[in-house]
Amino acid sequence: MKRLEDLFRKKSAGILNVYVTAGFPELDSTLPLLKTLQDSGADIIELGMPYSDPLADGPVIQQSGSIALENGMTISTLLKQLNGFRNTIDVPVILMGYMNPVMQYGFERFCADASSVGVDALILPDLPMHEFETQYRAILEKYNLDFIFLVTPETSEERIHKIDSLSTGFVYAVSSSSTTGSNKSLNTSDSYFQRLKDMNLKNKLLIGFGIADKESFDHACRYANGAIIGSAFIKALHGRKDAVEAAREFVKGIKMSNGN
Repeated sequence: MKRLEDLFRKKSAGILNVYVTAGFPELDSTLPLLKTLQDSGADIIELGMPYSDPLADGPVIQQSGSIALENGMTISTLLKQLNGFRNTIDVPVILMGYMNPVMQYGFERFCADASSVGVDALILPDLPMHEFETQYRAILEKYNLDFIFLVTPETSEERIHKIDSLSTGFVYAVSSSSTTGSNKSLNTSDSYFQRLKDMNLKNKLLIGFGIADKESFDHACRYANGAIIGSAFIKALHGRKDAVEAAREFVKGIKMSNGN
């Protein structure tokens, strides 16, 4: 059974997915942070592959990506770092990035190498749905990788159902039509969240963008199976001498709110 499928079979509420930029704050931070996130209670880890032109990322994640690139992080370096990580990491790990560097690496080669080290799924926001269907889905299936699409408040109900039919893993509900790290209150999106909840999608639903603390995490979990925290976590690491301790404190603060 796939790790995401197994997780959702065992747990259907209060799922915490934490985003961390690979190679931030130091080139070799990735594996220690993965272990700390898992041990502190993260259910899923979304590992961002830094890119120079990240369309969906706000300034906090963009800055972390710039630092990671300066540190020397590349797809090749990341996959080398991940070699053997399944000896200590059991939670699902998703690679999030953009098509340009993946295509430069070679799409099938990337899928093969990601799968071979134990990656579970991909999020590539700039991969069009039609191209996914006609060119890339078969490759992802060949290497047993889930693929996660994003929906927004502007996504039509017809398109949401189409995305739900194509997605495996879960559906990523962007809380507002902005980049990551938005300060917009989640309360303004309640009708959108309720609409998604009422659609009874086949996939689990996780809400991301604007989830910053235990209060917003709990708010999102009222409408979805869980939530994704990115910019707030990156902020918590920034400037801290001990990134591992900062990660531990941050996740435990979120998990305490849900009684975990």
